[in-house]
Amino acid sequence: MNSRSPDTAAARASQALQRAWLTRGPLAITLLPVAALFGLVAALRRLSFRLGIRRSEQLPVPVVVVGNLVAGGAGKTPTVLALVDALRARGWQPGVISRGHGRAAATVLNVESDTPADQCGDEPLLLRLRARVPVVVGRDRVAAGRELLRLHPGVNVIVSDDGLQHLRLARDAQLIVFDERGAGNGWLLPAGPLREPLAAQPPARSVVLYNAAAPTTPWPGSTARRSLAGAVALTGWWQGWPATHEALQALAGRRVVAAAGTARPQRFFDMLRAAGIDATPLALPDHHDYAALPWPADTADVIVTEKDAVKLDPNRMGKARVWVAPLDFALAAALVNEIAALLPPPPARNDHGQPTA
Repeated sequence: MNSRSPDTAAARASQALQRAWLTRGPLAITLLPVAALFGLVAALRRLSFRLGIRRSEQLPVPVVVVGNLVAGGAGKTPTVLALVDALRARGWQPGVISRGHGRAAATVLNVESDTPADQCGDEPLLLRLRARVPVVVGRDRVAAGRELLRLHPGVNVIVSDDGLQHLRLARDAQLIVFDERGAGNGWLLPAGPLREPLAAQPPARSVVLYNAAAPTTPWPGSTARRSLAGAVALTGWWQGWPATHEALQALAGRRVVAAAGTARPQRFFDMLRAAGIDATPLALPDHHDYAALPWPADTADVIVTEKDAVKLDPNRMGKARVWVAPLDFALAAALVNEIAALLPPPPARNDHGQPTA
């Protein structure tokens, strides 16, 4: 596959649409009638829950939903990873539920470390490998949560990867993630990036995180900075080896292809450039399946995100040396305190790690 492949063309089209979402230009204006219909359907759905026509279901343990109002990758998955680490450090035993974007099946599935990404979704597999907690996927988040608790009874708090608009799932807290785009042009999909209107204040029981240098909407919230944690060979990444800055810096001056099948690949390319790596960018569609290798056959070094790595078998990389560049990302203590204040205290555990009566 080469740089003129249909996949790369699809990635360029997706990026063009995201650029259109930043302004109220001709393309966005053309899509306004569809956005109005989208907004009407979403409003009627929310009303049905407020009137009790449809009901949210409470799971037996606390639930924290991590989601975003904007489409197109605001940094939700690294936020989930960081939140799981923070909750575990405070005495919780977290588990994760997710829709599993890109799966063909609608059934609930328990994700193992060797589950193929095309069966569970790339982000759930990454969460399972990196967070080392139970992960269950399913379109019905309530059913996924119940299956998670059935299979993993030690879990005492559930983090929902996405699901902000999945109103049937009751939640104790919401962590709403924005990036440097904020609310974009302020219009609903597909004329703008918003999945729901931006209200004057955040919803109840919500905490706001900006994966940006400063807040990008009127909502109060914490900011976070992301950088690369280093690099590690793909084979080592699958074996759990840590990334190092020495391995990343060793790529400086080499002819490197940077491949990213994410919603906002330019963010990855910019971080590489900031780290002194002058790589040839290869932007791929979000959730690219890597059924065929997208870089030229004579490529010597390739660097990818962890979301890409979960779909790459080290045994079929040919002559290319493939490197993985994980993110260095953690939540501020103040933000974690805000979320903890919305949850009950974690259950006490005895010396053997078992819940006390």
